[in-house]
Amino acid sequence: MAFLRITRIAVIGILASAVVASGAAPEPTQSQAKSEYALKAVFLYNFCRFIEWPKSEFASSTDPIIIAVIGEDPFGSLLEEAVHGETVRGHPIKIQRYRKPESIGQCHLLFISQSEAGPMDAILAAVAGKSVVTVGETDAFLDQGGMIALTADRNRVRLHINPSLLRAANLDVSSKLLRVAQIKP
Repeated sequence: MAFLRITRIAVIGILASAVVASGAAPEPTQSQAKSEYALKAVFLYNFCRFIEWPKSEFASSTDPIIIAVIGEDPFGSLLEEAVHGETVRGHPIKIQRYRKPESIGQCHLLFISQSEAGPMDAILAAVAGKSVVTVGETDAFLDQGGMIALTADRNRVRLHINPSLLRAANLDVSSKLLRVAQIKP
């Protein structure tokens, strides 16, 4: 998909000006939702580039970085398309999907779908004490203990980060990523 390939090239530009669609609509159309999730897929890939995990999180220098989705998957094939053939610091990127908190296996980045608002405590408890970046898509996600929120607002995707939770999980976050995000104190 040409859109995703071009978007990956403009990493900082995409983070700074995350336009989902032109024109405002009270309810997102199917096309707008697909554009929103195509953009969120690229964000997830870029988080892998701008966040560094402890070396102990990988058995070897070529182990994959695992991006996982829990709950209803809003991406379809968009996430695979965004990371296809990509590596970050020598690590290929692999996608996993989980339906329930107790099924969460090893992952480095966990996207928590909106469908999982109810079991949020169980999901966050399943990755507590691990170097796992948690990414959600609701305004309340950071207040619930999540690390990064990607929220849709007026046809844009907004980036909100809680850097203290990322540091507590032994994750190094690039200042480039922090510069384009709204920071939660």
